[in-house]
Amino acid sequence: MGRKIISTNKKAFHEYHIFDKYNAGMVLTGTEIKSVRKGAVNLKDSFVRIEDAEVFLYNCHISPYEQGNRYNHDEKRVRKLLLNKKEIEKMLGKIKKDGYAIVPIELFLENGWAKLEIALAKGKKLYDKREDLSKKSQNRDIQRAIKSKNMK
Repeated sequence: MGRKIISTNKKAFHEYHIFDKYNAGMVLTGTEIKSVRKGAVNLKDSFVRIEDAEVFLYNCHISPYEQGNRYNHDEKRVRKLLLNKKEIEKMLGKIKKDGYAIVPIELFLENGWAKLEIALAKGKKLYDKREDLSKKSQNRDIQRAIKSKNMK
């Protein structure tokens, strides 16, 4: 069936240097998965924490399902992520030793299962952000020039 991307956290790429990536399953209720399939998800301000050797996603906004009535979920409830014990221990070691953060990057459906791609990341300094923006604008100008040259 493949992979269908539901939501991407573009802010994470702007704010952090991304290193190791992991795919984690998500524990969701019935109305949450229906909202996810509709694409009503926002990862913008969400973050991941490890507590008691378990991984949790905080501040992820999944809109209530329209036909959910009284069985609807809380929009920003804490959701458990499913990872292997070895992966959790590896992440925990890097967080404590090197000062990494865990950020959600992308929410997707894989064979009907909701999965979250998370990454170990380090925060960018202001000059790094400015440098990335200038590189992006230079690449955009180059692509425009190439496109206009090819059109003639």
